[in-house]
Amino acid sequence: MTDASNFIWYELMTPDPAGAARFYGAVVGWTIAATRDPAAGDIDYRMIGRSDGGNAGGVLALNADMLAGGARPFWIGYIHTDDVDAAVEAIKADGGSVQMPAMDIPVGRIAMVADPQGAPFYIMDPVPPPGMEGMESDVFSVTEAQRIRWNELATSDPDAAIAFYTRHFGWGQDGEMDMGEMGAYRFLQRGDVGLGAVMPLMPGMPAPAWSFYIGVGDIDRAHAAVTANGGTITNEPMEIPGGEFAMNGIDPQGAPFGLVGPRK
Repeated sequence: MTDASNFIWYELMTPDPAGAARFYGAVVGWTIAATRDPAAGDIDYRMIGRSDGGNAGGVLALNADMLAGGARPFWIGYIHTDDVDAAVEAIKADGGSVQMPAMDIPVGRIAMVADPQGAPFYIMDPVPPPGMEGMESDVFSVTEAQRIRWNELATSDPDAAIAFYTRHFGWGQDGEMDMGEMGAYRFLQRGDVGLGAVMPLMPGMPAPAWSFYIGVGDIDRAHAAVTANGGTITNEPMEIPGGEFAMNGIDPQGAPFGLVGPRK
């Protein structure tokens, strides 16, 4: 694959995949499979389908044991690396931590790690389907609806976090937006593509974490669908550079999410 150091997959961890399917179907237009993917074995893992027939990510059903162990509804991203084991060791040596050791799954090798400030993410060396060895993941797009369009890290130490991700994944940091007393909103790039941003951890945020903004075709329609389908709005739609609008919410199962799109 040619998308090294990019976000190549997104995963919703939830105790109620059917409830999540109803919610995100109404808000985003996704279709979440009604049954587990046979390739996942004993794990209840379901694919998130887009209207164009592609996948937007996956859903991991949190069972009673996972919940008892501290797992909570959450969105998490996967970053592509060509050598998961070497990346794990480098992240550990740089003050990060390992949340789940490296392991092989049918679609590649993965590990869950956290940066030195505690924000978790997966690293993955995927195995593409036969005949698609040169493919790139399209779950992240800066323009398309039903994809993740923006990756936002809220952290207790923005300078250290930016240094960490640029060191390990080769990302760039150029440009920022002044948020006044809240500090700077600093933009990240992968090559010439705007990947997302890093911001200070705001009061009320429990811990450093990545947030992901899902593209929608009409922000006002999506906003209405959130509340009509049991979600909670935490930040109302706000105009962003370029003229679109972004907002934040919490789905009915408790997972935070973001939306971005035009006002029609």
